[in-house]
Amino acid sequence: MATALTEKFSRLVKHVSGQARITESNVQDMLREVRMALLEADVALPVVRDFVARVKEKALGQEVLGSLKPGQALVGIVNRELAATMGEGIADINLAAQPPAVILMAGLQGAGKTTTTAKLAKHLIEKRKKKVLTVSGDVYRPAAIEQLKTVTKQAGAEWFPSTPDQKPLDIARAALDHARRHFFDVLLVDTAGRLAIDEVLMQEIKELHAALNPVETLFVVDAMQGQDAVNTAKAFKEALPLTGIILTKTDGDSRGGAALSVKQVTGVPIKFAGVSEKIDGLEVFDAERHAGRILGMGDIVALVEQ
Repeated sequence: MATALTEKFSRLVKHVSGQARITESNVQDMLREVRMALLEADVALPVVRDFVARVKEKALGQEVLGSLKPGQALVGIVNRELAATMGEGIADINLAAQPPAVILMAGLQGAGKTTTTAKLAKHLIEKRKKKVLTVSGDVYRPAAIEQLKTVTKQAGAEWFPSTPDQKPLDIARAALDHARRHFFDVLLVDTAGRLAIDEVLMQEIKELHAALNPVETLFVVDAMQGQDAVNTAKAFKEALPLTGIILTKTDGDSRGGAALSVKQVTGVPIKFAGVSEKIDGLEVFDAERHAGRILGMGDIVALVEQ
């Protein structure tokens, strides 16, 4: 993911790690490079400013200047602050509700919401040993209902039928009733995505939320969309009590700005990342590991911590 950003950071890491002495001027030089790299990766400006300020404060502190290997100490700070920008530790999915726990999936068209719904079903079946039902409330896109049926089957979950002439609210209520009567642990509700945020969509998803009282409302974001994805997530957050974010297409050759911006802008944790197109290509999001990937260093982090 974020290849161009990773290349820039990798060069910086190599350069800085080898520095025997860290001075205020070479910290400033490094931060200028970091700032440019993040802005080019389409990270939101307030997030970049905040990140650079935090790194600068710590880099000019005793931890680095008094360190035996100041270059490596500085890399460690960049890594930790990068991870902190994306989240603290691992935010697991919340299923603490009287079954069925309802999970509402929201997002724009093309973000991979329907496929992600099935991937999440597979994760819940395999990792949490849950009985999962999926339903599509997307009555606008002709193939959406059939698509969910197909990918649900691949995931090994059960699918609740719906038709384009039904109202999304009626579909959702019928699915919830079915899930209760047949003792499902989790009901995953795929909602209509649009090409842009519009009032009709927002009103519809608010009504679904009110009727279903979901334990999780997850916003699916295409990691390749950068700033657009973040603005969309922010608008959804203002309309709905979002509880988590799923980043899709993190395996693509993207600028990767969404991953770094979305948590800070929305205040909502990233819970999962789509790492491949396969049905099992969904990982619990680990901010520290992701930061290591962006820095192109993987295990360098472990070295710095030793």
